[in-house]
Amino acid sequence: MNSEADRPSRGVLAALAVLTLINLFNYLDRYVVSALAESLKGPPLGLRDAELGGLMTGFVIVYMLTSPLFGSMGDRSARPRLIAIGVAIWSLATVLGGLAQSYPALFAARAMVGVGEAAYGTIAPALLADYFPKRMRGRVFAVFFSAIPIGSAAGYVLGGFVDQHYGWRAAFFVAGAPGLLLSFLAARLVDPPRGGQDQGEDGEEPEGATPGLHPPVRGIVAAYRDLFRNAPYRLTVLGYAAYTFALGALAFWMPSFLERVRGVPKGEATVVFGSIVVVTGFVGTFVGGWLGDFGLRWTKQSYLWVSGVATLLAVPAAIVAFTAASRPVYLTGVVAAELLLFVSTGPVNSAIVSVVAPEERATAVALSILTIHLLGDVPSPPLIGAISDRTSLGSAFRILPLAIGIAGSIWIWAAWKGGRAIRRVPAAAG
Repeated sequence: MNSEADRPSRGVLAALAVLTLINLFNYLDRYVVSALAESLKGPPLGLRDAELGGLMTGFVIVYMLTSPLFGSMGDRSARPRLIAIGVAIWSLATVLGGLAQSYPALFAARAMVGVGEAAYGTIAPALLADYFPKRMRGRVFAVFFSAIPIGSAAGYVLGGFVDQHYGWRAAFFVAGAPGLLLSFLAARLVDPPRGGQDQGEDGEEPEGATPGLHPPVRGIVAAYRDLFRNAPYRLTVLGYAAYTFALGALAFWMPSFLERVRGVPKGEATVVFGSIVVVTGFVGTFVGGWLGDFGLRWTKQSYLWVSGVATLLAVPAAIVAFTAASRPVYLTGVVAAELLLFVSTGPVNSAIVSVVAPEERATAVALSILTIHLLGDVPSPPLIGAISDRTSLGSAFRILPLAIGIAGSIWIWAAWKGGRAIRRVPAAAG
């Protein structure tokens, strides 16, 4: 297993690098608006908190509704070409945000970002699963998803810096422009055979697979029916939805929380939170990926156990972060909570692609995107904004530890239930 033949080729590693770089700009484009929130409240747009939260909601609604379409296309069409088209669309939409003269125009531009990102978000994980064998996917997804904290932080820091010196319109232009080059690089990637890395991996079908039946032949409806019947997949995605509820609200509102509730100056708030996200996200994502792969030596539920335990441990840290008045104390809480939340990023996505048939992976990712956003960060940013308008942002943040606890509990339950199901098989056979 450690021979030269088992090592990924340079072309495959280059593809991972390209996809990871695109993912970085994916999240930079997505969260640059968070750094601009306080400026968008001023003239000429004069947005309210609920409207600011609605910008993220508009993006996520379009993103989740178009994801099933691109997921189905990704299981049946040339994946690099679809990714290239998506990257070009979201980059153009980000630039158009800088030209907006009204809230409806800005809302429409941010919503169109969701179309482009749906093409990428659904297809890239499935493509990576076909580049690398199962035993490496936790680490591979750790590399890929490490772009989330780095890109998100870059959105905060770059957006805040450009906004402070050149205005919020320039921030949108700077964030969107690199996408055209990335689109070109994506179009040049190789599209590997679907399921090629799963043949002979361990002599077993994925947990959610139906032996001998292939979704491209059976059709889209059959693929979605398989996913709805797949209990490990359902529980994994349900926990992911609760996790996304908390993380989406936290990512959007945390700079404003630091500025308003903790009195951190505007420029410093984006830099402080961005720096925390970069460090904790990078470390947490890599630790989670390695732990998930390492744990496979003892249990097939390793990815879910790692995700569930780390997320439950994040609950007390989040409570400290949102309630403590002392700066050293609440910043320590923020660091600990972010670190533990990012641990689950690689493992939970590895779990999703591992419990479905290879030919259903893009569709499975698409359905998970639809579900986690419908139940997660579609309602959470505007809900936090609405509660903030009626009470305060500090009070609104106190609902987030509950969502984090629900996510961890569901993943622990899924891991325990999955382990019991596996242990019952030999007993029944004997």
